[in-house]
Amino acid sequence: MELSKLFSKTTKNIVKAESKNHELLVRAGYVDQVMSGVYAYLPLGKKVLEKIEEIIREEITAIGGQEILMPALTPSENWKKTGRWDTMDDLYRFTSYYSKNEVALGGTHEEVVTPLAKKYILSYKDLPKYVFQIQTKFRDEKRPKSGILRGREFRMKDLYSFHAEEKDLNQYYDQVIQSYEKMFKRFGLKEKTFLTFASGGTFSKFSHEFQTESPVGEDTIYLCRQCKMGINKEIILTQKECPKCGRTDLQETRAIEIANIFKLKDKFTKSFKVVYLDEKGKENTVLMGCYGIGPSRIMGTIVEVLSDEKGIVWPKEVAPYNVHLIDLRENKEAEKLYEKLQREKVEVLWDNREESAGVKLQDADLLGMPIRVIVSEKSLNSGGYEVKERNKSKPEILNEKDLIKKVKDYYAK
Repeated sequence: MELSKLFSKTTKNIVKAESKNHELLVRAGYVDQVMSGVYAYLPLGKKVLEKIEEIIREEITAIGGQEILMPALTPSENWKKTGRWDTMDDLYRFTSYYSKNEVALGGTHEEVVTPLAKKYILSYKDLPKYVFQIQTKFRDEKRPKSGILRGREFRMKDLYSFHAEEKDLNQYYDQVIQSYEKMFKRFGLKEKTFLTFASGGTFSKFSHEFQTESPVGEDTIYLCRQCKMGINKEIILTQKECPKCGRTDLQETRAIEIANIFKLKDKFTKSFKVVYLDEKGKENTVLMGCYGIGPSRIMGTIVEVLSDEKGIVWPKEVAPYNVHLIDLRENKEAEKLYEKLQREKVEVLWDNREESAGVKLQDADLLGMPIRVIVSEKSLNSGGYEVKERNKSKPEILNEKDLIKKVKDYYAK
């Protein structure tokens, strides 16, 4: 992509925001705030979001998830069956102008997926089943804040599992935990993310959250750093020690909830009478689990946790481009390298704008691609191109062959 042709631009004219992700993503031209809690994802931001969602898709598919897409528009009668039509305070509700039917915009999808599963689960032979979707959700947040971390419109991955027995539910629940940990490693968040005990609400005694340590986080958690486990403040009175090692010297910190998982058991399947016949022909209620993770919240959390004083630092698997190519008055040489890298299937953002070297270097740091390559008279006289990783201080001069090898090796790790 030629930066001179990119739809968005970097800007310095932004009111100081309460969160780094809002300020940096808007300044760098990744997102644009349309209104409170609602953002447009611009070309660079959309590429990041799609890469995050593809990682999620790969890991969930690897544990048996089958992707579906459910409607955002949902009928009120489903919500009334579960009792959440009148109790879910952030549910967007309205009446159709023509049909006069009451409908809601999906903030979560248990009320859709459960009756859907009822149509296809009849016998123990039909279990277990795992379905997921990645979709835009809508919640009427009282006070949206912290950029794309808490909005009224956001992206969410919902995974739902259906089981004949609690033992099978528990085993799959543990599989999801392992799957999520693989995702967080790929997102560059694993070291700062903790499996955290939280309230199970009306579903069970406990649920689990994945909390990423950050000063901007809304939650207070207590950490056992030895076991990398946490306890949400909301349950600290009932769970005062590390669930794994029993330590009581837990450390208080702030964190961003980036995912949560629940053993729903029969909470929703009872409401919709989702049953199966066992081997003896006896009717039993199907058990459920649900597992959420927010791609847009992951994107914001990466910026909050990994950015530095110069700008964004994208992990290699989610960066919109592999290489940020900077042309310092060597347009023909830069264009040849740009075309060569593209032939080698390297994603390149080429800064071919008529701007000063200072502006280009500042924008490269702000935009946060993992590898920066400068083509200049100085670099060419030194035998090649100046190559620097975003999170390392020292550049090196490499010829074309070594540059391509370095980039490919970096992304093969």
